[in-house]
Amino acid sequence: MEQTPTTRLSLLLRLRDSRDKRAWYEFTEVYAPLIYRLARRKGLQDADAADLVQEVLRTVARAIERDSYDPNRGSFRGWLFRIARNLTVNHLLSQARQVRGSGDSGVRDFLDALPAREDPVAFDAEYRRQLLWWAAEQVRGEFSELTWRAFWLAGVEGRSAQEVADTLSTTSGTVYHCKSRVMARLRKKITEFEGDE
Repeated sequence: MEQTPTTRLSLLLRLRDSRDKRAWYEFTEVYAPLIYRLARRKGLQDADAADLVQEVLRTVARAIERDSYDPNRGSFRGWLFRIARNLTVNHLLSQARQVRGSGDSGVRDFLDALPAREDPVAFDAEYRRQLLWWAAEQVRGEFSELTWRAFWLAGVEGRSAQEVADTLSTTSGTVYHCKSRVMARLRKKITEFEGDE
């Protein structure tokens, strides 16, 4: 089984300094959308999911400041997933205790009876997807329009090199070269973010 990359330890150390805006920016760029989507999948509305993201980030900040995260007990993402899941469950439980308006309770009862999907593997896959989008946004400006379009059409949309070459009025060799350059840069950017433990 492929080992999942870890969150860069130096980033976690830098997060201890609440004034390190760059570290918190990098952290929230990757993890905030991930937490938000987890909350939405659990049924939270937009505003509640956004509030939950802030609560998770506050909890992480306090925990990191107290040095509560122990890498010997598991991955950072696993720890973050548990925090996000627990705060989501707490939010849903507090909502369940509140008086609700009338409506068709049969449908609501049916939906409430469905088991909640607790899937750290899906959380991890979503993390990798979010990290790729983040990295792509970070490096996009480093490439010409032709290079980026060739990469995007072949690498992201999955079109054949020849089809992309015809679309961009270039050769399939150029398409392979462009795709390779962008992929190498994306790998480097992701490695910079995650680093080695």
